[in-house]
Amino acid sequence: MGTLKNHVQLIGNVGQDPTMITLDNGKKGAKFPLATNEHYKNAKGEKQTQTDWHNIVAWGRTANIIEKYVNKGKEVAIAGKLTSRSYEDKNGTKRYVTEVVVSEILLLGGNE
Repeated sequence: MGTLKNHVQLIGNVGQDPTMITLDNGKKGAKFPLATNEHYKNAKGEKQTQTDWHNIVAWGRTANIIEKYVNKGKEVAIAGKLTSRSYEDKNGTKRYVTEVVVSEILLLGGNE
């Protein structure tokens, strides 16, 4: 059961081309937004779609795969863990971010 702690699995579409970063030590990273959709019917029986956006971060080998094969619209499945961090923006306001740090990625459909 220990492997179930802080474990996230998502299937969705990449919202924009990944942003690649390289740290001073040469470690490569990738960031992109992922949209997941939930479909349901409202009280009138009309089909509705709710889209949630997730901040995705990957490092090392996974980031290399993302750089080569992932672009806006691509459907992917990811597994990873939730992380939270805070930072100060250029105006000195403290901001909080929750991200999914990817441990595995599976490339699914084409660009849609």
